[in-house]
Amino acid sequence: QVQLVESGGGLVQTGGSLRLSCAASGRGFSNSAMGWFRQAPGNERHFVAAISWTGVKTYYTDSVKGRFTISRDNSKNMVYLQMNSLKPEDTAVYYCAAKYPYYETYVGDLRYDYWGQGTQVTVSS
Repeated sequence: QVQLVESGGGLVQTGGSLRLSCAASGRGFSNSAMGWFRQAPGNERHFVAAISWTGVKTYYTDSVKGRFTISRDNSKNMVYLQMNSLKPEDTAVYYCAAKYPYYETYVGDLRYDYWGQGTQVTVSS
């Protein structure tokens, strides 16, 4: 079982940066693929980025490529989402997710088992 808690959201101007953090507790973090998703008001939840259990493989949705970077620190049970050049359309609640156990390097289209409660990111124009 993996418990996830996101932090780092907030209000930022267009072009600004934020770093989201996801703290994982419980067994299995280092054996999990991790992902970030987002949900804007009135919309479905959409995939943003994912990272393999070793951190070697990453995958991004097209709209954030070159602006967002996912990373993880298995020694600290943490996963991060560095978001640069933020746009108003990035405004959403951001969720951290874990697929456990998962040892494959492919992380492009996974069904996740555990979810955090989300953190709000608002980008003002």
